[in-house]
Amino acid sequence: MKFCAVICEYNPFHNGHAHQLAEIKRLSGCDAVLCLMSGNFTQRGEPAVLGKYTRARHAVENGADVVLELPTAFAVAPAEIFAQGALHILGSIRSVTTLAFGCESGTKEDFLRAARATLGEDKRFRSALKEAMKDGTSYAKARTQVVLALNSEVDEALLTSPNNMLGTEYCRAILATGAKIEPLPIPRVGGGYADTALRRDFSSAAALRSVLGDKSLRATFAKRRNLPADVYASLSEYRPLPYPAAALCALIAAEEEDLALTPDCSEGLENRLKALVRSNPDYDALLGKVVSKRYTRSRIKRILLQNFLGIRLKNVKNYIEAPLYLRTLAVKKDRAEELLSALSEGFPLLARKGDAAVLKKDALACFSLDVRANGLYSALSGTQLGDYETLFV
Repeated sequence: MKFCAVICEYNPFHNGHAHQLAEIKRLSGCDAVLCLMSGNFTQRGEPAVLGKYTRARHAVENGADVVLELPTAFAVAPAEIFAQGALHILGSIRSVTTLAFGCESGTKEDFLRAARATLGEDKRFRSALKEAMKDGTSYAKARTQVVLALNSEVDEALLTSPNNMLGTEYCRAILATGAKIEPLPIPRVGGGYADTALRRDFSSAAALRSVLGDKSLRATFAKRRNLPADVYASLSEYRPLPYPAAALCALIAAEEEDLALTPDCSEGLENRLKALVRSNPDYDALLGKVVSKRYTRSRIKRILLQNFLGIRLKNVKNYIEAPLYLRTLAVKKDRAEELLSALSEGFPLLARKGDAAVLKKDALACFSLDVRANGLYSALSGTQLGDYETLFV
């Protein structure tokens, strides 16, 4: 069996995702589509709008064959670690031959060329990077500027458009790990990654999240048009989680030295965050005062989430190097036997509660973080989510 993998959040699953899965089946030549999906918390530093099992079920009901959970340690990390962690999981599965991802532009060769350019960080590169950051430019933007300045053959759009940037990180991780996986860029349809405008059929997840609690006729019509029927039904009683208050409580309780150990925290940000929360414990006000040219909103939100979940950078780096596990969330029922058989060739497969008993050291610590994140999401949502459940859809 040959899998085409897609790394995703499905927050929530919408028409654009269904289109992408159909295109994967048409273009990849693979036997099945494997989704490696973030669990209950996302890379933007927020809880997912629906629990991981619900989102995994939506994926299988709308075109996927199997959904694995991307470990929490990677799912809430900056893009580079997010991509490295995902490829660490996928690279262990011999049946994964292709990785599909949405893009604004570019061919497979374009993405690989850009990825190779980002790997060449020599002394000259580091010197230019330091110079580019002197005016307060963020590390990510400064790195892009330097890569483009030193590599005229690289298409700027591959390092500046949201989906393209992530696609380049995936290709970078493929090259860095030596994974025998072919990239498959698939042009995105409809709204862009951060586009908040509602469209007739292909609005972005960001646009749809912005109107989840809106009961107006316009918002309701947009949600009906843009979401598969099963997803629309699941979101009909959507209520935002009280996460901001929980994140503030965790920040107030944290010591500066512990906050500094989270993956996204550096340059004394822990002191700034602690001083602000002491003077005014307001989530949005805190973000408004810290977000700047150098520190993006998503980065600050990830620091707060990483602190809330108890994630430490040194542990995440260990997980990227260690044998981990494949955690199944949902599997197509009529193909379950062959799909699970193909997955058994990779890291240990966790499909039932007892399967986790084989995990040791870093793998066990990484999995324990998933369990903790699941428990915290359950507490926030007021629902009981199983830690070991696999859905057969």
